[in-house]
Amino acid sequence: MLKGPKHDYIFIMKPIIKPFQADNEYYFIEGCYINELSNDIEDEALSIAQARVSPGVTTQWHRLKSTTERYVIIQGQGIVEIGDLSPHTVTSGDVVIIPENTRQRITNVSNEDLVFLALCTPRFTADNYQEELT
Repeated sequence: MLKGPKHDYIFIMKPIIKPFQADNEYYFIEGCYINELSNDIEDEALSIAQARVSPGVTTQWHRLKSTTERYVIIQGQGIVEIGDLSPHTVTSGDVVIIPENTRQRITNVSNEDLVFLALCTPRFTADNYQEELT
């Protein structure tokens, strides 16, 4: 570890393989299930989570303070609403880019789980999550 001007400590990145652990999934207040695939202080630049939204569910309006988020849709079909853009249908392979401090939500409009990767820069922390009142 090295002392740095921005943080108390800067960790040196080391090669690692993190096996998928399905039992790490938990329900998040946003209205979806989250499995943190990679979210460590040793890699503050990026976090990766698998999100799962049940059929017919719309996540609550929210924004991430000082964090840019990207969705990579893996399975299902949804309608994403971000910022002032019109609602947009997303399916497998689509990428959604959500700038920091931008309100967002997603609705699962299919009969199967909507599954996507959420990549956050810098890494997601619960302090960055801000619920939006309609």
